[in-house]
Amino acid sequence: MVKFGDDISENLHQQVFSFSHQLLKQSFNGINNVHPGYNSVLVTFDKNIYRDAALAKIQQFWDEFPEQKQEKYNTVEIPVLYGAKYGPDLDRVCEYTGLSSGAVIKRHTAVNYLVYFIGFSPGFPYIGGMDETLATPRLDTPRKQVPLGSVGVANNQTGIYPIESPGGWNLIGRTPLPIFDINDPENSLVNIGDKLHFRSISKDEFDRMKGK
Repeated sequence: MVKFGDDISENLHQQVFSFSHQLLKQSFNGINNVHPGYNSVLVTFDKNIYRDAALAKIQQFWDEFPEQKQEKYNTVEIPVLYGAKYGPDLDRVCEYTGLSSGAVIKRHTAVNYLVYFIGFSPGFPYIGGMDETLATPRLDTPRKQVPLGSVGVANNQTGIYPIESPGGWNLIGRTPLPIFDINDPENSLVNIGDKLHFRSISKDEFDRMKGK
């Protein structure tokens, strides 16, 4: 585990993003995976690699790491159909926050977000920057199945379900766009380091984008 700090901030994210990106470019034999987080990077090694040798490799890379290297990012617009069966927990968010549905949607779409890392399930983006007035606790009982493309709120975070899976986030809408390609994850619509913006759309536009 390589830690860059204890906070959640864009500065620490940039270091995590750059370190992960550069590490993946290296030809270190025995690395199984690189797992970026909010302020740390977990590197897993093959069981046949000696611990001291693995740590020495990471230490060497750390010593040579260009900390301030600025990596490129993409800006991605996510169209969302809010409410009704596409966002069945929108009313719950309204009740908890004291906001109208229109105010929730307006505040959710007014922010430019940052994808801190991908986790929980393949392609699930952890997105920071949500308006704190929208913060709502997770569901007491998680759903056994959340539809693909669902946009949710959990505490002070928002996220998008890239595949059908169980989940306990408050679902406020759904995007018609596929955000993750399991066969080509690096070229998925949403990746670590991307800037996101949500846009409210109509049912007709949703259906057109889905190809109905």
